[in-house]
Amino acid sequence: MIALSNISKRYGEVVALDSISLEIPRGELFGLLGPNGAGKTTLMSLLVGHRRPDAGSIAIDGRQTAPDDLEIRRAIGYVPQQIALYDELSAVENLHIFGRFYDLGGTLLRTRADDALKAVQLHERRKDKVKNFSGGMQRRLNLAAALLHEPPILLCDEPTVGVDPQSRNAIFDFLETLHAQGTTIVYTTHYMEEVERLCNRIAIIDHGRVIAEGSRNELLRLLPYEETLMIKNSGRSETAADELGRFGALSATGDTIELKPVKGAKMSEVIGACEQSGIPYSDIEWKKPTLEAVFLHLTGRSMRD
Repeated sequence: MIALSNISKRYGEVVALDSISLEIPRGELFGLLGPNGAGKTTLMSLLVGHRRPDAGSIAIDGRQTAPDDLEIRRAIGYVPQQIALYDELSAVENLHIFGRFYDLGGTLLRTRADDALKAVQLHERRKDKVKNFSGGMQRRLNLAAALLHEPPILLCDEPTVGVDPQSRNAIFDFLETLHAQGTTIVYTTHYMEEVERLCNRIAIIDHGRVIAEGSRNELLRLLPYEETLMIKNSGRSETAADELGRFGALSATGDTIELKPVKGAKMSEVIGACEQSGIPYSDIEWKKPTLEAVFLHLTGRSMRD
């Protein structure tokens, strides 16, 4: 449904996007994962038509997009990173204004506004001014405003920044419902747990380039190890270092020794080596690999650097 081909964008000497190509099928909940400044928001602004790429093309349903293409814009709902609401107006007044941007009016607009407020759990506060809402409530109202015209595509640019856990879960539940109804959703974030919960496929973006793409399991297979063994750092574990080093890479962090066994290493032999070195089971913890580990493996730095 969405096809990006060799998209590049510069701001002076800064390369925001560098030859990015992606294909997002209809009905997918697609995650763009990367640290702040990676180029995620720039990519979203190109998708919604706020800016033009310096090179490359964007197509939706096979049709090349352009900033002045109103038909394409009507197919998109956009939830920006910054709150875009009128503080002095009530929640329902905000939705009526946004609905008129899409030529909605009368009974249809009132019905859709009511339905949207119920969906984001704000109907009881519909007459309250937005300035009295919490950050999470404003985020949920922003999401409702983006969906009044029932677009088949929803772009969410870090929609949970600064929100409380209750609002965060409400946003997740709502997006999962939309996805189940067939809406194509592109979701940007720098929180691993969000894409792990929500997204069918994920593109990891850094310094304006896609460095990996696939399902969560496909991305985890990029790691040279399958699990991590965390061992409490003690005299016994230190003397076991030579023995454990046969199975993979060892590193010490604070009071913990970390072993990343190479793929194919037999876990029974690893545990046997621990037992022979006198390391008790209570000092051992197995950890599954994470997307954070994938990013660290590919870039050599933490996602939140």
